[in-house]
Amino acid sequence: MAARLSLATLPHLPGEVRRPAYDVAAVETGIVHLGLGAFHRAHQAVYADDLLARDARWGVCGVSMKTPRAIEPLAAQDGLYTLLLKDPSGTTARVIGSLRETLFAAGDPRALVRRMADPRVRVVTLTVTEKGYCHDPATGRLDLAHPDIAHDLAHPEAPHSAVGALVAALGERRRAAAGALNIVCCDNLPHNGRVLEGLVATFAAARSLELAAWIAAHAAFPCTMVDRIVPATTDADVADVGRRLAVHDAAPVVAEPFIQWVIEDRFVAARPAWEEAGAEIARDVAPYETMKLRLLNGSHSTLAYLGFLAGHATIAQAAGDGLLGRLVERQMAEEIVPTLASPPGTDLARYCATLIARFRNPALPHRTAQVAMDGSQKLPQRLLGTARDRLAGSGSIRHLTLAVAGWMRYASGVDERGARIEVSDPLASRYAAIAAEAGGDAARLARGFLGLAAIFGDDLPATPAFVDAVTHHLESLLRHGVAATLARHLEH
Repeated sequence: MAARLSLATLPHLPGEVRRPAYDVAAVETGIVHLGLGAFHRAHQAVYADDLLARDARWGVCGVSMKTPRAIEPLAAQDGLYTLLLKDPSGTTARVIGSLRETLFAAGDPRALVRRMADPRVRVVTLTVTEKGYCHDPATGRLDLAHPDIAHDLAHPEAPHSAVGALVAALGERRRAAAGALNIVCCDNLPHNGRVLEGLVATFAAARSLELAAWIAAHAAFPCTMVDRIVPATTDADVADVGRRLAVHDAAPVVAEPFIQWVIEDRFVAARPAWEEAGAEIARDVAPYETMKLRLLNGSHSTLAYLGFLAGHATIAQAAGDGLLGRLVERQMAEEIVPTLASPPGTDLARYCATLIARFRNPALPHRTAQVAMDGSQKLPQRLLGTARDRLAGSGSIRHLTLAVAGWMRYASGVDERGARIEVSDPLASRYAAIAAEAGGDAARLARGFLGLAAIFGDDLPATPAFVDAVTHHLESLLRHGVAATLARHLEH
């Protein structure tokens, strides 16, 4: 068996493999990151890696919230892992050293609280996915009945949720006079910093009004926009890294070369100089955030649901489908771009063209099933906010409602060939019940899904233009399939 990637083998890697430009063993931990998945390791951890040669204070303690599987191989490799960057021109390999500690939150929640309460930690970042915030996606409010939130209110010293852990740590920082904390949400939530601030405030107030007041004065929640396409790592990727490094890496990540991070200039404690690594510190992140959520993430969801139903295993295949590609281009130009304010220095038409090229990158096998996960948490910000803005301005919603109907068709749990779809979503059991009750009737299926207020709120189900368009598209998808529906749709 080949030797494993580690601090001991790091100096002996082939010369073409980029490695940390600093003494990894001398790095201090100044950042705790909640949600140690592939995206963080291909994004925020890379910015940290770029900065550590200049400032060794900002190493990362990576926290897996729910499973030890994410950290076991990293712990065995001294926190080192390989980042593979892929595009049609080729592949490059880089070893990242910024991850200096790992923690399994569910195994020792008190240890997580202590780590975030350490006065040397000034930043907590999060990528816990939309469902990790235990909130109602339609309203942005904390779900006080969520099992994890109910547990954390009853047992605040041993939290299960990210929100409970943050409040517990802030409470401990208050008790120990450990100082202020920057809490940087990097998930795809509209106004993500404000949303997280509200969730923390609600939870803290349920514990103690005095604690809530202290947090309001000693914690900052900047909004952010993060962007990089990061597909799931495959066995082929692991083998490729082994050939390139001549050592075994059990935890590589794969990404496109493109990377972007825009962070609101809103801090209450020391922070890394992220801008020196290419991040943009902005007064207002909202235009960037809305642009990315609606154009990139909204289009991703459209490609995922309709592409999966059309038999495409990857986003690249779906974007390369002539009909689907045209739908997404028209959805962007005709219905999404008119709702956007262009961020400073951004040409929206060029941004859209760049997105199409990124989606079609054949070197990144980003699976449609992966992007399709957790639709109940994603649709409100990716598609429904745009639809609301279009309805308010009496604009067309033809393309957006086709994408929503595609999600309903997918969430019903059976594909066009009659095969079962493994729907991964917190509301999957509700979907199954809705589909069973509808019995293949498009109007009943649409009514059932539109009755999910956590997704659609109260307004959209009461808007005939939205309901009628979704139902029309859903009936066509059920009766004729994706290809025929798209062909007819694009004639107009």
